[in-house]
Amino acid sequence: MSKTKKRGRKTIRIGLEVFLASPPEALRGKRLGLLCNQASTDHRFRHSRDLMHQRFPGQLQCLFSPQHGFFSAKQDNMVESEHSIDPVSGLPVYSLYGEIRKPKASMFEDIDVLLIDLVDVGTRVYTFIWTIVYCLQTAAETGIKVMVLDRPNPIGGRVEGNLLKDDCASFVGLWPIPMRHGLSVGELALLCNREMDIGAGLEVVPVEGWCRDMLFPLTGMPWVFPSPNMPAFSTALVYPGQVIWEGTDISEGRGTTLPFELFGAPFLDVQEILDIAATMELPGCILRPLVFEPTSGKWAGKACHGFQLHVIDSTVFMPYRTSLVLLQALLSLYPDEFSYKKPPYEYEYERLPMDLIIGDRSVRQGIEQGVDIMELEQSWHNDLQEFLQRCQAVFLYEEQEMD
Repeated sequence: MSKTKKRGRKTIRIGLEVFLASPPEALRGKRLGLLCNQASTDHRFRHSRDLMHQRFPGQLQCLFSPQHGFFSAKQDNMVESEHSIDPVSGLPVYSLYGEIRKPKASMFEDIDVLLIDLVDVGTRVYTFIWTIVYCLQTAAETGIKVMVLDRPNPIGGRVEGNLLKDDCASFVGLWPIPMRHGLSVGELALLCNREMDIGAGLEVVPVEGWCRDMLFPLTGMPWVFPSPNMPAFSTALVYPGQVIWEGTDISEGRGTTLPFELFGAPFLDVQEILDIAATMELPGCILRPLVFEPTSGKWAGKACHGFQLHVIDSTVFMPYRTSLVLLQALLSLYPDEFSYKKPPYEYEYERLPMDLIIGDRSVRQGIEQGVDIMELEQSWHNDLQEFLQRCQAVFLYEEQEMD
C-alpha cells in the first residue's frame, strides 16, 4: 500500500491509489483502456499508465488523451493533437481533441473497461469533464464499462456562478452546472450519466480521506500541471473567474509565467479600474498593479498595463464575482478600445465566445447594461440551490468535521 500525506488524523489516497491497492476481481483478464495525460500521477509522481502496466501485465491495450494532448504540450482553443504511439509503453494514444472529441465506437473495440484518471480544476469551461461525458456516451453505445479513479476538486466544494443555459451549450459546457461547480470528477460523471440519461455502466473509485471543503494544499498531494496554462494551484483558484478574459481582447496572461493570475492590455488605466473595484465587495483578494509583456498570444511583445490577482484568503475569495466586476468596469471605461473575441471558439463558429464562456446571454447583457453584479448573483441564487439539491444524489464526500 502506498504511503500518503496526512492532515490531522486523516489520510488522503486518491482513487488511483485506492484502486491499485485493491483492484476489483472482475478486472482479471479484462482488456483495459486509460484516459489520462502527463498529470495522471500518484503522490510519488508515478504515472498511472506505468502503474497499470505493473498491476495488470498485458491488459492495458490503449491510451486516450484530452485537450492539450497526452503530454499537455498543446496550447489553447482548437490547437489539436494527433493520434500517436506512446514512446514508453508502445501503446496507441487516441487523441480526443483533434479530428474528433467524442471517441469513435471503433476505438473501444479492443477494450472491455475504460479507466479514467484525469486532473480537473473545478470549473465548467475546463474541457476534460466534457471529454469524460463524451466517453460515457460512447461507452453506453458500445456496452463498455467505465471506471473513474476519482481525485479531489482542487478548489473544493463551494459553488459560484450562473447555470449554463441550453442555447449556450458547447464543448466548454454540455450540461447546466455553474462556473465553479464544486464537484469531483467522479461526482460530475455520476451527475451527467444520471441527468443526461446516458446510461453508461459507470463506477467511481472515491478518494479516501478527502472532504468537500478541503482545498488542494491540504491534501498533501503534489501539484502536477494538467494543462500548459495551469501551472499551480493558485492558477486554478482564480481560473473560474479569470477564464472570462479568453472571450475578450484582454490578455489573460498567456505567454507569461503567471497565466490567469495576470491580466491586462496596453490601453488600461489601472487607477481607474482600482477606483471602481474599491466600491465593490471583492473579498479575499488584492489587485496589484503592474506591467507585463506576453511573449505569445494577445498583445505579444506589447507592454500590457494590468494586475496580478493575489488571493489572500481562499476561504472567502469569489473568483467569478471578482472577474465579472472587472469585466463590467472595463466595458464602462473603455467602450472604444475593449472588444469581445470573435468566433471561432472551441469548434463553435457563429456564437459569441463570451456567451459560451459565461453560459448565459442574459448575464452578459446585464453586465453590459450596468446591472449590479450582486443583483445578478441574487438572480441565480435559486438556480444554485436547486443545483446543490440535484447534486445530493451523487455526493461522495462530506464536509470536514470540526475537531
